[in-house]
Amino acid sequence: MAETGSSRREFLRWLAASGTGAALAGFLPGTAAAAADEIVVITRVTLIDGTGSAPRSDVSVVLVGDRIAWIGDARQIPETGGARTIDGRGKYLIPGLWDMHTHGADLEEIVPPLHLAHGVTGGREMWGYAENRATRDKIERGELLGPRLVVGSGIVDGPVTLLAPPVIQVSAEAEARAAVRAEKAAGAAFVKTYSYLGPEALRGVADEVRAQGLRFSGHWPYKVSHFEASDLGQHSFEHFFGVSIHCSSRRDEILARLKATPFDPAAPRDFFNLARKLEFESVSAYSPSAAWSYFGRLRRNGTWHSPTLTINRVVTQPAETHQRDPRLKYMPADIRESWALGIERFAPKTPSDIALQERYYQETLRLVGAAYDAGVGIIGGTDCLNPYTFPGSGLREELAFLVEAGLSPVQALKTVTGDAARFLGREQTSGTIAAGKEADLVLLDANPAADIRNVAKIDLVITRGRVLDRTTRRRMLDAVETAANRPPAAGTSARIQSLARRGCCC
Repeated sequence: MAETGSSRREFLRWLAASGTGAALAGFLPGTAAAAADEIVVITRVTLIDGTGSAPRSDVSVVLVGDRIAWIGDARQIPETGGARTIDGRGKYLIPGLWDMHTHGADLEEIVPPLHLAHGVTGGREMWGYAENRATRDKIERGELLGPRLVVGSGIVDGPVTLLAPPVIQVSAEAEARAAVRAEKAAGAAFVKTYSYLGPEALRGVADEVRAQGLRFSGHWPYKVSHFEASDLGQHSFEHFFGVSIHCSSRRDEILARLKATPFDPAAPRDFFNLARKLEFESVSAYSPSAAWSYFGRLRRNGTWHSPTLTINRVVTQPAETHQRDPRLKYMPADIRESWALGIERFAPKTPSDIALQERYYQETLRLVGAAYDAGVGIIGGTDCLNPYTFPGSGLREELAFLVEAGLSPVQALKTVTGDAARFLGREQTSGTIAAGKEADLVLLDANPAADIRNVAKIDLVITRGRVLDRTTRRRMLDAVETAANRPPAAGTSARIQSLARRGCCC
């Protein structure tokens, strides 16, 4: 035991001498002793660090507590003094993944463990309310195992809306400003805006978020062009709604028609259906010059896109496509029932509709690639808990779709690691693998740079320095399945059932 303690102190001194003293506060000799599992060493691994750089082989990584303490050539590392050592030979280390469009974290026995078990160590919750903010706080206090959560405001929409409570409906600038202030006071990290928000109210949101030190993201507000919303400071457009229109020679005609068509309180979905019809038609009128000016404007304004290709793929396919997915065993019965009802609202039914929506989806993929090539920021997200969009594992599908759109596997990974952190303003602490950053990591058995589908081949997940090995993750998934198959009386809330049936974002 004396030898182990001595070698541990020597190892800590070596780390301190390597310039990592800030990461070692509380662990150096002379301070309270740390438990053996508070130091983890991953040896001789191939590193894909989330910056977009090429993979680096034969690297060792040292974690101290919940931080990365050292990264370097495996040959430099001395005897580790009894620290937990993980053999990384033949394996690939990537940053923990961020799902940048998530829902339903307050379904605590289902959603947080599904994220972590599949390597998703962070999420941007796109509909904030008291329950999921409470879940975020439990995770931060260590009372619940789950991903880091950046939780937005309640959804801010116009007086006509497709949504049910807790949507926040505003019709004028003063109401919009008050909503922003109230949501900031409630703990929102950003403001989420929605499709039927009017121009005056949108300007109120934009002005007030600047005054409050926040940003706003959300849907395309139909009565305002992407150009105008981007100029007002919209940080991201979700779901790629309206992009094919803005890249079309018919752009001005279609935008004018939408602006002139009123929202009908008695039939609020009619306007959404019209907008989708015009989107499907606009792919036949693609204009390279319109696309170039559009992507350039967004790039200059710093407006990003979150295409959520996973949900877009689901809703452009026939309803029966996903109804035998084996992952359904992890979803409560009331969610499964809601999904089966909800998909009928969106899925194409006739052969002509199926062909039309398939063409639209393929054009969406092409435009995502064009946006990325033009320098528009892209962040990967799934819109999980909408129909057949699964927490955790759905992000693997999103990455595969981004590669199908033309991104390289390394570029696709960057959208949910380094780029996600930069979008969130967390690049100093998260998103890439570097000394001093948060110890959120995924160790893979195969190379994702060669085939993005290898992100599914997980050996272990590390969240806040805690190692979730294969056995632990299997137990987590078994517990989710057990929770999902309890009687409906112990199931999901009416709010989450409503989300699953109608969709928040479609």
